[in-house]
Amino acid sequence: MAMLGKRRPGRASSGVSGLQGRQAERREAAGGEQDVLEIRGLAHDGRGVARATLGKTVFVEGALPGEHVRVAVHRTRKRFDEAHVRELLVASAERVAPPCPYFGRCGGCDLQHLALPAQRRHKQAVLEELLGRQGIILAASPALLAGAGEGYRRRARLGVKVDADGGVHLGFRARHSHRLVDIDACTVLVPALDALLVPLHQLLAGLEAPRQVGHLELLESDQGVVVVVRQLRDHPGDARRWQAFATAHGVHLARWLGREAAELDWLTPAPALRCRVPGPDGELSLGVGPGDFLQANAEVNGLMVRTALSWLAPLAAGERVLDLFAGVGNFSLPLAAAGARVTAVEGNPAMVARLGDNARANSPGWGLDLEARQTDLAEPTAVRELLQEVVPEVVVLDPPREGAEVASRALVEHPVPRLLYISCDPATLARDAAHLVHGGYRIRHAAVADMFVHTSHLESMLLFEYSGSGRQARGASSDG
Repeated sequence: MAMLGKRRPGRASSGVSGLQGRQAERREAAGGEQDVLEIRGLAHDGRGVARATLGKTVFVEGALPGEHVRVAVHRTRKRFDEAHVRELLVASAERVAPPCPYFGRCGGCDLQHLALPAQRRHKQAVLEELLGRQGIILAASPALLAGAGEGYRRRARLGVKVDADGGVHLGFRARHSHRLVDIDACTVLVPALDALLVPLHQLLAGLEAPRQVGHLELLESDQGVVVVVRQLRDHPGDARRWQAFATAHGVHLARWLGREAAELDWLTPAPALRCRVPGPDGELSLGVGPGDFLQANAEVNGLMVRTALSWLAPLAAGERVLDLFAGVGNFSLPLAAAGARVTAVEGNPAMVARLGDNARANSPGWGLDLEARQTDLAEPTAVRELLQEVVPEVVVLDPPREGAEVASRALVEHPVPRLLYISCDPATLARDAAHLVHGGYRIRHAAVADMFVHTSHLESMLLFEYSGSGRQARGASSDG
């Protein structure tokens, strides 16, 4: 953590003066300690929230609601301080022993000290609170879509670093830092990926040019595990070592070679990688490649797809669906398999090509009516033209973290009967939901998907129906 153990600024920069300021300075000189704090709540990012003696908000890493803690401040800001627990005096009943030995050092999982049911209640509350800030009140708590608490993550990106002494490090970044934390095991990775961590570390330590390796990407597919190496320049001797590793561990292996316009180079025979996704009656197969977006949690992704099919059922034969930010077809293909006529739109040309291939590959068994298109979905005119051309009965939005503000505004100008919004950032979802609700939509269903267990990250789903009533003051109802 940045500034860990540093003294806080004195009176001139902290705004504290008089006797209280001198008392605060004496505490800070002793290592940044404050008075005992009571944790009143949990911030969206999983930190405890307290009030200092002088009324300033303090965000405390590793603290839980109801706890009494003595803290050390490691960063002072104008409106709030950031701190970590120096001494736990009264523990929460929901505090548990983290299952991972790297908890507190690795930045990947920040909620492992909180019991799993409480983690999930927190995520539901975050969505409700962020919507509430926009004046949107749900009639019921969001439904919860959740799977296994460990061994769920089927893809990961691992950093590689060579230190000044030549030591090779492999792991994840520390919280709010570029510092790499070496790991030999990861409780959230699927077993096939977890089992490769130690052998990969050993291999990297034996390379002739480990500094040419930037990071590693791991993926578990239906065809087995794929390891993709980000490498700046080719090194024939190391390439042979990678090939020997792939043979010994039974994995597929490729490299992205180059700094800017990196090219994919398979060191083993290139596989036709596929992952399954549920359809209305059976499973479909999604072709994927290195660099394609794929949800990390296969179990929870399946729950989300089934929920989408349930919320939108029944889809009339030939009902027009416009899927924006369609990726490789995670929602497009199941909706087409349910009988909809789907226009699937994505901005990345490689993913559009993959989406078209996936539609053709699944059509013999399902008879899919699906058209894949490339369009810049950040361009308002392009989105409006799509809505006017397709005239959909259903629109699906599954945008990146930036959200879909352009599309949301366009959907107010050109409303549709039903709109399914899948989000990986509840803040941008709440922003876009406000546009939609004030534009005449109402929320029919809401759900939180625990895609990344033990982290503060959450995925959300909202189903909107157009009511045509215009700018609603509070604007939402939901049956969960």
